[in-house]
Amino acid sequence: MTYIWQCPGLMLVLWLAVTSATQGRGQMRNANNNLTRGSFPKGFVFGTATSAYQHEGAVKEDGRGPTIWDKFAHTFGKILDFSNADIAVDHYHRFEEDIQLMADMGLDAYRFSIAWSRILPNGTGEVNQAGIDHYNKVIDALLAKGIEPYVTLYHWDLPQALEDKYMGLLDRQIINDYAAYAETCFKAFGDRVKRWITFNEPHTIAVQGYDSGIHAPGRCSVFRHLCCKQGSSGTEPYIVAHNIILAHAKVSDMYRNKYKADQNGELGMSLNVIWYEPISNSTADIEATKRAQEFQLGWFADPFFLGDYPATMRSRVGQRLPRFTTKEADLVKGSLDFVGINHYTTFYTKDDHSSVTKYLLNDTLTDSQSISLPFRNGKAIGDKANSIWLYIVPVSMRKLMNYVKDRYNTPTVYITENGMDDSNSPFIPLKKALKDSKRIKYHNDYLTNLADSIREDGCNVLGYFAWSFLDNWEWTAGYTSRFGLYFVDYTDNLKRYPKNSVQWFKNFLSSS
Repeated sequence: MTYIWQCPGLMLVLWLAVTSATQGRGQMRNANNNLTRGSFPKGFVFGTATSAYQHEGAVKEDGRGPTIWDKFAHTFGKILDFSNADIAVDHYHRFEEDIQLMADMGLDAYRFSIAWSRILPNGTGEVNQAGIDHYNKVIDALLAKGIEPYVTLYHWDLPQALEDKYMGLLDRQIINDYAAYAETCFKAFGDRVKRWITFNEPHTIAVQGYDSGIHAPGRCSVFRHLCCKQGSSGTEPYIVAHNIILAHAKVSDMYRNKYKADQNGELGMSLNVIWYEPISNSTADIEATKRAQEFQLGWFADPFFLGDYPATMRSRVGQRLPRFTTKEADLVKGSLDFVGINHYTTFYTKDDHSSVTKYLLNDTLTDSQSISLPFRNGKAIGDKANSIWLYIVPVSMRKLMNYVKDRYNTPTVYITENGMDDSNSPFIPLKKALKDSKRIKYHNDYLTNLADSIREDGCNVLGYFAWSFLDNWEWTAGYTSRFGLYFVDYTDNLKRYPKNSVQWFKNFLSSS
């Protein structure tokens, strides 16, 4: 997730026009003292999550190659506080210390990403043994503490060499190169890793990287003189999304044919899903909300579960939306063993058939002809976290789980990210920063609604990963945003301090 600050007027429209969904079932249950580990089925997995670029640092060590985010973060004006992730929170060197902290919390699992450019510095070609060795140490350290590794293969950090060679995700060559990288990981780590996430948030990759241009590689055509030097906001996001879907399908087919029998693992993808409510009871706003969700979750989930993009996308995007061949559609459909859901927040949605908006933007966000807003009649949809996009509406977790269950016939789901941030202010004393009662209430309330969706509604959810384990470098927000359960002191050797939410999770995970 990220702040909107470049091209302020445009970014506000882009972020608030993203996507939406239909009404769910449950009624929210507020924070209470009744939530325990026993509220969830036996074997339900609790973990935390991180990503390589946000946590590792050590960007020039042990043969790691540069990535598109290295270049983007070092480009003036792209990051809110002018920082970069060259050091991040030094998880590369401190993973043993951090894993011990996870064990002390009583966590079952840890979701982390492998940096492609640590394994293959040029994206293809010779394998970097130092990278293999590092992740072997991380995986072994986790297993030694009884923590299961959930590994994300791609969390936005494309090797810069592939971007330079053929424009990265825009070229179908990426499908074969990604498959070769994935197979290298299966060979090296698949004897111990049983849960693989092929891509994290493909919607964010496509829209933020190729429509608004506020993420790497920073391509767009809307208000280009203010934001981007090159790109096509109306076509490139759809091409990138299509290539990601095909890359996953190819890797899934390869894994099932060559590795599954021996390794017995599963492959999924983490999809970011904002939940949206119609801003009014009008038919137009209700239909706009349905459309918007199809342009968000449906864009990626429909091909995997239903065999093609949503009809609303086909009718509105037309020839700009790529088509699957019959063979490709067969390969894509059914290629997810589970679906990861990254869910944080909720917005209202209204119908928008404004020709002016369409003329000004002409991009993937306006194709849905819906606009999403955090306010209705001047009142916010929920309490606000630090980020301008993050409003706290816990009941939406239950509604979203029911939407996924109903639309995709009760698939296996993991909540691969959920959390909220505080500001990183030098004027907040450490002692006060550790008292994160708002975060505790956030997790309690979202988990309460998640438990209800499982027990009362029959949703097939098997795990929950809090974002994030540590405060970290938060993409375009830099170090201004703190999502961590552990506070990282950026002014004192990156020391880790447990926030009150750590003790809350320890108590929760040890309860019955």
